[in-house]
Parts: sequence; structure tokens; C-alpha cells
Amino acid sequence: MNRTQLKRSSILRMALAGSETMNPDGDGETFILRAVRIGAVVALYWFVSITMVFLNSYLLDNRELDAPLFVTFYQCLVTVGLCWLMQLLSKVCPGLIDFPSVKFDLKTSREVLPLSIVFISMITFNNLCLKYVGVAFYTVGRSLSTVFNVLLSYIILKQTTSLQAIMCCGVILGGFWLGVDQEGMTGNLSWTGVFFGVVASACVSLNAIFTKKVMPAVEGNIWKLSYYNNINACVLFLPLILLFGELGSLASFSRSSDLKFWGMMTLGGVFGFAIGYVTGLQIKFTSPLTHNVSGTAKACAQTVIAVVYNSSSKSLLWWTSNMMVLVGSSAYTWVKSLEMKKTPQRVPPDSVKEKLLLEEKGNLEV
Repeated sequence: MNRTQLKRSSILRMALAGSETMNPDGDGETFILRAVRIGAVVALYWFVSITMVFLNSYLLDNRELDAPLFVTFYQCLVTVGLCWLMQLLSKVCPGLIDFPSVKFDLKTSREVLPLSIVFISMITFNNLCLKYVGVAFYTVGRSLSTVFNVLLSYIILKQTTSLQAIMCCGVILGGFWLGVDQEGMTGNLSWTGVFFGVVASACVSLNAIFTKKVMPAVEGNIWKLSYYNNINACVLFLPLILLFGELGSLASFSRSSDLKFWGMMTLGGVFGFAIGYVTGLQIKFTSPLTHNVSGTAKACAQTVIAVVYNSSSKSLLWWTSNMMVLVGSSAYTWVKSLEMKKTPQRVPPDSVKEKLLLEEKGNLEV
């Protein structure tokens, strides 16, 4: 009886008095301090991710400037500039900022080029989907990435998937079709946006597959890959901008000298760069599985905010479709994490983090 009381009093002291626990790095810190730190990191991830989606939606919904390729090109240009800036700051403040030193190498750039082609397709179709469907339907419109992961992994990599994971994909597919049906009933459905969302989902999956092949060329470093990817993307976007006639839209744009407009464009690029950092930070302080759960909850909050902001009225079945997509995605992540634990030697932790970082960049939210 005394031992039980002693255990209870120790637990109470740990929670209220802040007895010391060990963090993953081995340093002693209080339970409350660690909880506050994790809460701050998760809140930062939510803020950056949700703000980035709404900011992109604002930029792409500009009726005066119909140039989604240029908007995406400019964000890639900002990312390259920030990579250069981070390299400089890491040399000036090595103890404060850790960023790899990257010198442009043409051979490495050519090796990354196949991935870069998939990369620009991914971010372009992501933005086009967001432009046509809006933030509220974006979660459903872009929900098939997991399904394409399973399908393309089997076709290209000959990797089979468990029955439980396939059942989760079935829930996601059901949520997608129900969402399309319900959005159609509201009269707001854009089949063009749905098409772009499906293509974007396929490109996200292809991006993850090609990344595995390209990673050795950049010594497995996620920031080096981002640097080369965005440099290649800037070059590849130029002929596309010319081909699709966006120079005419830019020439006739009345706010081309408006500092507020360029400030918002630059801010969009900064948030696009920052999402990779805060994603890695959330994984570091929690776990890949917790990161995915947080991303799912964030997507739900993002949808609610969009519906409230637009003063929209949605049916019960519309909300059900969103929940089916989110629950199916979370269940798939949970199933795959259990499978990884059974075969840990096949999926090292660093590879999991790299893949999550890249998929987050491609999802433009998650």
C-alpha cells in the first residue's frame, strides 16, 4: 500500500513540480518544458503550412494576373535565393545555423534533372488544383497521393502492399468520389480542378519514387536536393512560361510595380522554403507517425477555416467525404508504421524523414 502511494506521489510530483526527464538528445529537461516545446513546434508547423496554402490560393486567384506558371517559377527562384542565403549565414554563424555548403555542379544537375521534371509537374499541378478548387475542397481534390503511391510502387518498383493498406486506400477512394459528388451538388465543382488534383497526386507519388533514385547524387542531403531541384525548375519553367503565353499577361499586369504584390509573392516563396524546415523540426521533436497525424489534423482545421472564411454551407455528406479521406490517410500511415516496425532494417529512420520532407514540399500543405 505504501509503495503504491509512493508511486502515485512520484507521478504527481513529475507532472506538477516538473521532475526531470530525458529528451531524445540525452539532455535533462522538465516534462512541462518538453511539452511546451513540442506544442510550440507543432503550432509553428500548423501556422506555416496553413498560411502557405491560403497565401498560394490568394496569389493564384488574382484575376488581373492569370499566370500560375510564373507564380510557381518565382517561388522556386526565391527558394534558390534562400538556399544561398542560408549557406552564407551557416558560415557566419556555424553554431546557430546548420546548412550544407553547395557549389553548383553541372553533372549533379543533370543527374537530378529527371526528378526535376517530375518536381515541376508536381508543384505546377498542385497550384493549378488549388487555383480551380479553392482551399475548402483542396484536401479532397488532392487526396489520391496515397492511392497512387500503392499503384505506382507496384508498377514501377514491383512492391506489393498489404491488404490492410489497400483497404485504407479504398476508404480514401470512397471519400474522394463522395466529395466530388457532393461538391457537384453545390454547383461549385470544377472538373478542371479535379483533373489537376488527380494528376498532381500522381506526380507526388512519382516524385517520391524518383527521389529514391536521385538521393545518392546529392549525398542523401535533402537541402542539396532542394537546391538543385529548384535551380533546374527555374530553367525549365522559362520555356513553359513563353509557350503558354504568360509573358503577355505579365506585360499587361497593372500591378507590376506594386511592392505589396511582390512582397506577397516573395512571402509565398519564403513559406514554401520554410515548410521543409518546420516539417523536419516537427519530426525531430515528435516522430514521423506523429507528424502525419498532426498533418491530418491540420488538413481538417484548414478545411474548417476555409469554409468559415468563405461563409459556405456544406452538407453532412460533404463533411463525411473529408473525414473519410482524413481517416483513410491516417489509418494508412498507422498500418505502414506497424509494418516498418516489423521490418526496421528495410526503412532506416533517415529515409523516412527525407521522404516525409519531400512529400510535404509536394503537398504544399501537409
